[in-house]
Order: sequence, then C-alpha cells, then structure tokens
Amino acid sequence: MAKTIQSKIELNVELDENRVPEKLFWTAQDGGITNAEAKAMMLSVWDDKAKEMLRIDLWTKDMPVDDMKIFFHQTLVAMANTFNRATQDEKMTATMKDFCDYFAEKLELK
Repeated sequence: MAKTIQSKIELNVELDENRVPEKLFWTAQDGGITNAEAKAMMLSVWDDKAKEMLRIDLWTKDMPVDDMKIFFHQTLVAMANTFNRATQDEKMTATMKDFCDYFAEKLELK
C-alpha cells in the first residue's frame, strides 16, 4: 500500500478589537514560504456533497483600493488560466480572458 503524503498550508490572521484583519500571514513549507505577510487572500474550496463553493475572502484594513483592483484582475486572469487547464475549454477560456481585458481597461489598469 502506498504511503500517504501530506502537505500543510497555514493561514494566520491578526485582528483588531473589532475583529477586522490587521495582518495576514501564510506558510507553505513545501513551497518555501514561511510566515510571509500578505495584504489580501481569497480561498475557495469545493463541497462535493452540497455541490457548492465555500470561501474565505480577507484583506487587511490598510490594503489600498488601487492594489485591490490589481489583485482582483490578477485573480480573474489566474482563474481563466486554471479553468483552461482543468477543462481544456478554449472557447470559454478566450471569453474569460476577454472579460479580464475589459475589466483591466475599465479600471485603467493597463
């Protein structure tokens, strides 16, 4: 029987007195990341039984709005790329990438 290999990803959130995130840290030792600070994060997991996505979206109170716009754009581009790798649906991937270009244009990111 094959031995099970595990990898651990850890998230730590420092909150203020109102439970608003002040600092975010993450560790992924297999990726060489140890307690690295971040300003925002989005985590999605798939609940197979309920057939729904569960998510955690957090950002620190000092995350600049302009950076949040860039973060969202880069997230959308990454989702389009992941969608393509997972489905090989070139037509929908192109449509998603067109939207990413539109999003960046409307926010004047490019």
